[in-house]
Amino acid sequence: MGGKYGIVTAMESWESFIKQTFDLIGFKDYRVEVKPEEKRGMVFIYEDQVLLKENLPTIVDAMNHIAQMVARKNRAESIFIDVNNYRHDREKIIAELAHAAAKKASATKQKISLPAMNSYERRIVHTELAIHPDVRTESMGEGKERYVVIMPIVEEEVK
Repeated sequence: MGGKYGIVTAMESWESFIKQTFDLIGFKDYRVEVKPEEKRGMVFIYEDQVLLKENLPTIVDAMNHIAQMVARKNRAESIFIDVNNYRHDREKIIAELAHAAAKKASATKQKISLPAMNSYERRIVHTELAIHPDVRTESMGEGKERYVVIMPIVEEEVK
């Protein structure tokens, strides 16, 4: 890979790409950690917390979209970029939500619909509950309105 900003030549170069991108955005006080073996990059921004708080989901989505485009364009392996642990914290919240909804579905023997989620978040729910013995999951809806339904497994289904 090449280009005006020396874009990623190998997985280890993602750190340089991330730093250049955040420099171009105008951030000065941040730290970047890249874990090539996990295909992850983490950025910790220490300045302008109000701006970050208001825009963190958008920043994370935009950075990942750009990283995927760069990787695809240059036939390289992509990396996932998290900013201020937003995605990590969100994954934990979604997993907790999934388990609480599964417990409720199992106790009440009723379907529980979760809010609309993107495909990555829905996959977290499906994965978290895949081994749960009392419920099954199914995605429903279309586009941005797609969501997960958690259904209790009734005895007739088990036989």
